[in-house]
Amino acid sequence: MATASNVTPAGPSRESYRDRVVTALVVFSIIWSLLGMAAGVHIAAELVWPNLDFGQEWLSFGRLRSLHTNAVIFGFGVSALMGTAFYSVQRTCHVPLFAPGLAWFCCFAWQIGVLGGGISLLAGWTGGKEYAELEWPFDIAIAVVWVCFAIVFFGTIARRRIKPIYVSNWFYGALIIVIAMLHIVNSLAIPVSISKSYSLFAGAQDAIVQWWYGHNAVGFLLTGGFLGMLYYFLPKHAGRPIWSYRLSIIAFWAFTYSYIWAGPHHLHYSAIPEWVQGLGMVMSLILLAPSWATMVNGIMTVAGAWRKLRVDPALKFIVLSLAFYGLATFEGPMMSIKSVNVVSHFTDWTVGHVHSGALGWNAMITFGTFYFLVPRLMGTALYSVRLANVHFWLALAGTMLYVLAMWGAGVSQGLLWLSLDEIGELSFSFKDIMASMAPYYALRLVAGIVFLAGAALLAYNLFMTIRGRRTVPAFPPAPDAASQP
Repeated sequence: MATASNVTPAGPSRESYRDRVVTALVVFSIIWSLLGMAAGVHIAAELVWPNLDFGQEWLSFGRLRSLHTNAVIFGFGVSALMGTAFYSVQRTCHVPLFAPGLAWFCCFAWQIGVLGGGISLLAGWTGGKEYAELEWPFDIAIAVVWVCFAIVFFGTIARRRIKPIYVSNWFYGALIIVIAMLHIVNSLAIPVSISKSYSLFAGAQDAIVQWWYGHNAVGFLLTGGFLGMLYYFLPKHAGRPIWSYRLSIIAFWAFTYSYIWAGPHHLHYSAIPEWVQGLGMVMSLILLAPSWATMVNGIMTVAGAWRKLRVDPALKFIVLSLAFYGLATFEGPMMSIKSVNVVSHFTDWTVGHVHSGALGWNAMITFGTFYFLVPRLMGTALYSVRLANVHFWLALAGTMLYVLAMWGAGVSQGLLWLSLDEIGELSFSFKDIMASMAPYYALRLVAGIVFLAGAALLAYNLFMTIRGRRTVPAFPPAPDAASQP
């Protein structure tokens, strides 16, 4: 890996890396994390105190829940992925960003889109599809911005000064290509007004397309994209090369070819063909191999940097995220098995699984990356290592409390709903079962508040690090420098 940045140009003709857009995307990502997580805490509170919507439609659980997922995934997550992709692709290619003006357009257009989309969800505009609730005008806008993102990213790779394409760029590239394909196909619709459209697909076909999109949005955005982040920032921060570069490439192709087929495991016991359900289950189980290969590769990469791990909160976050990545990518394939799925599906177990990945994997690795990245962008030390360490324990406690609460709730729901009396009727009513969930939901609320408090500490810490400073110019290595990224 290259040194962090060469801050002194070798000659007047050399352009600096375009890092100001990276700083802007990091700041927007942090803002969206606070807004999205605050919405999540509010809807968790509504499940404890239903009157917290104050009779307002825009504060109802259904609308705020969509706002929460969109703000966290597309505001917090995608802004972080864009920023880290722009940062790392320059350094692994030894050239500044291609079309920097277009990169700035991506930055601001994406924020406007997420903001407008969030307002539309609160107003009741929804396509009704998981992770694809936004209506057709926003779908078109997303496609346009995504194409611009692709032009900047692949344009930078095309003009690289290093022949090999580093593995992080493979994952970022897969994110861009596959998400574009998924989004365009799943969003095909017939508009009937500015705020309403109807899917081009219907019935079982619509369900298959939706979960082909939905599961692979998790796969190539929330998994593949963040693996690109991992493969650049973990070795950079640990000061060690990837333990096995060959294993990372093998895992990439196995991941890419396996994940795309796994979506039908969301549709067990439905009207779709049995062989499609079986294929989804088998491919989900196969995914264990590339997922755990990546986890082992990451753990072995940091194996020689344990001393640094004790004192460096950024590295703590990144290594902890690997543990949750391993947990989530084991649990997911297990939940795809039909005998497990009959208990877990349509219960809070699924909510716990999703958040073990979202909080433990996506948020943790992003927090660690930001703690590493922001001081280097600003050319200064982190404002407070102590606050970062406090954040680490708050994030860990919040994640564990959340996951345990939802596991308990979900397993209870699944077993109680399957419980029959001596004449074959349900032993417990839906109302009775949901009434028994109150302690679990209260614990989830506490967990959300704890996690949000940690994110607020991160925002304060990084704001104080950035305050009064500009992004420090960094320059590519001289043309005759070593060719390794």
